[in-house]
Amino acid sequence: MSNCAIVGINWGDEGKGRMVDLIAKDYDIVCRYQGGNNAGHTVVNEHGKFALHLIPSGIFSEGVVNILGNGVVIHLEDLWGEMQTLMDAGITVTPENFRISDRATIVFPFHKAQDCLEEERLRDAKYGSTRRGIAPVYSDKYQKKTVMMGELRHMDKLEKRLAGILEWKNLTIEKVYGAEGYKLADMMQWLRTWGEKLLPYICDTGAFLRQAQRDGKHILFEAQLGALRDLDYGIYPYTSSSTCLAAYAPIGAGAPGCHVDRAVGIVKAYSTCVGEGPFTCEWFGDEAEQLRKVGGEYGAATGRPRRVGPVDLVATRYGVAVQGATELALTKMDILSYMDQIPICAHYMLNGAQTDEFPFPSELADATPVITYMPGWKCDISGVREYDKLPKEARNYVEYLERELGCPITYVSVGAERDAIIRREKA
Repeated sequence: MSNCAIVGINWGDEGKGRMVDLIAKDYDIVCRYQGGNNAGHTVVNEHGKFALHLIPSGIFSEGVVNILGNGVVIHLEDLWGEMQTLMDAGITVTPENFRISDRATIVFPFHKAQDCLEEERLRDAKYGSTRRGIAPVYSDKYQKKTVMMGELRHMDKLEKRLAGILEWKNLTIEKVYGAEGYKLADMMQWLRTWGEKLLPYICDTGAFLRQAQRDGKHILFEAQLGALRDLDYGIYPYTSSSTCLAAYAPIGAGAPGCHVDRAVGIVKAYSTCVGEGPFTCEWFGDEAEQLRKVGGEYGAATGRPRRVGPVDLVATRYGVAVQGATELALTKMDILSYMDQIPICAHYMLNGAQTDEFPFPSELADATPVITYMPGWKCDISGVREYDKLPKEARNYVEYLERELGCPITYVSVGAERDAIIRREKA
């Protein structure tokens, strides 16, 4: 068995969590490698329905070790709350099956505050932040003004360093935003209150992963968000603040020498987007509201209504390329069952010419969709578990996407539950 990355191909919210939950049992380790609790991975299984924001979706699989890697940013209080929710539901969360990298970065209350203050300052020009402090903490990390989880073991040394960080951070909060600054004593108490609860889970996960590789163990990497929200390759500046790509997985996990053999890209059967920025295929009005209602398209992390539209071949083809996807999982096929015709954004029009190339971010707002249609299947497919038993029109849709995207579709999801999935062999 190979190491595998589960990654988003589009704007996020593609269904990565349910795919990890499905195949985690086939791996020894599941590792989140970037992002923070701005993620919202919805999982529906025999234990119930869960929206995971930090904890990897492999937590429900017995015998699997779940890791938050060094590339993840962690709000202590929110993480502990998520752990408690799982444990209250009877899910095992112990230092044996859940580990936190000592090099992961702590998100402080002042990071959340700064995130909110900046979104309020921007008003209509905002980037669509989840207001979880993600952009400020990653910015601070690159300025070498953050605290690592492992420093919770050295509170005496940490206090002096945090004092310097806080002095610097309060200059921004007080002088730029005119808000009240934060006191060192309060932040140290916050660290002690929540950090002490997490101490048993913190370890050198990099060493653990390297040893696991030597022992022939297999790792499943779980990404947050999608290729079009990647900091370097997405619709900048309307991106996340970390690298969502499969190629980054070993680095953000803490095992840079590890090779990703399999990259499963997750694509919805239609397009959704939470947050701001250009979204070429976007629907509005009643058409959008119907799709949003049927698909339950509201952000798991934010609760915000998702922007919706038809599948976008131009954007998706680009996402497949930058993710280096070796295969695809097509999710939420069942949602399209109400449509007489299935719309597809097949091309863009840009500067008076048709194009299949995904434009540079500053050109995206000028692109318009070229829509084509395929016959719908107009029946409930949620109970189908074999590909050949799908209606011909549904199979035609899957096979058309496969040809146009140039990547095999090996999974077709027809429902939210773990077993509501059809497996296909690569052609």
